[in-house]
Amino acid sequence: MRLGSGGVDPASGTVKPLDPLDARDPLDVEDLRDRISKTLDDALAGQAAVLDGISAELAPLMDTVGDLLRGGKRLRAAFCYWGWRGAGGADSPGIVAVASALELFQAAALLHDDVMDGSDIRRGMPSAHRRLAALHRGNGWLGSPEAFGVAGAILAGDLCLSWCDELYAGSDLSTEQLDAGRRVFDRMRTELMSGQYLDMLEQVQASTSVERARHVILYKSAKYTVQQPLLLGGTLAGAGAELLTAYDGYGRALGEAFQLRDDVLGVFGDPATTGKPAGDDLREGKRTVLVAVTLERCSSAEAAMVRRSLGDPRLDTAGVDQLRQVITVCGALDVVERMISDLAVGALTAVSGVDESARTVLEKLVAAATTRTR
Repeated sequence: MRLGSGGVDPASGTVKPLDPLDARDPLDVEDLRDRISKTLDDALAGQAAVLDGISAELAPLMDTVGDLLRGGKRLRAAFCYWGWRGAGGADSPGIVAVASALELFQAAALLHDDVMDGSDIRRGMPSAHRRLAALHRGNGWLGSPEAFGVAGAILAGDLCLSWCDELYAGSDLSTEQLDAGRRVFDRMRTELMSGQYLDMLEQVQASTSVERARHVILYKSAKYTVQQPLLLGGTLAGAGAELLTAYDGYGRALGEAFQLRDDVLGVFGDPATTGKPAGDDLREGKRTVLVAVTLERCSSAEAAMVRRSLGDPRLDTAGVDQLRQVITVCGALDVVERMISDLAVGALTAVSGVDESARTVLEKLVAAATTRTR
């Protein structure tokens, strides 16, 4: 297996971060990031014209969606695109449109997720339901600003779900290709919603386990972040069973590693980089793999403290620091970091036989997804 920047460090067996002097960001290969952004801008401009025709009062809703979509790493779109290229698909506006549809789907998931979690911040900006509540409050409208904000954010998410389908169906790929990909596209959406419910259910359980937590993240994040976008691109290009099996192994492993990194950043990340308050996942009471490992390894007294603190919206900096110390000292952080590394190496191994032009980018996407700081 050829390994360059972003491959495996032979000495440690861990994935090396991308070297900015060695290679371009994998999202910039073939100008993919800019092309995705341009496709989304054009799609939103068309939808804005539709909303304007209904009422000028819909502009704040459109602006909320537009601002959210201007951020993001475009990873799901990249996996879809390179799944297509790895299966022999030629570059075309059609596959870029399908890949861009996944960004709209993710936006819907984020809008609804922030409502369910009561999150205040998303990508360094007020979350949609907070922003719309502020609009209500600033205009002195009747009723509850919070209820208005929640309802508006849910509707914004619903619009993104509808628009992602429009963008998928409106691409210039053939009807046969779109019909074949539709099964993957639809299953991806069903699995994410199921995973969101399982995640919500996990937060109200008295306890969790590493096995349960890993099952939740498989469906809440891993599959729709990497596996299903990659399988979608491959299926659209007519990939054979062997290649789809390689994509499946890569996607499951890297998707889980991606979410585990997200969980670590949710506790230890720098707010200036992540765009979210420090320790926000702890205040929201997320029963992550990191938390599950901590509860398995710490003392009974520490476990009792962790359970009391999780989900406390008033948890202050000192409380966050105390939880961080327990997570670190009991070895849970090291365990999860090793899980991330092992999964990343597994992902690299799974695509060792993929066409070199796509494999090179897929290898670098492993580093981009697992060594990131936001």
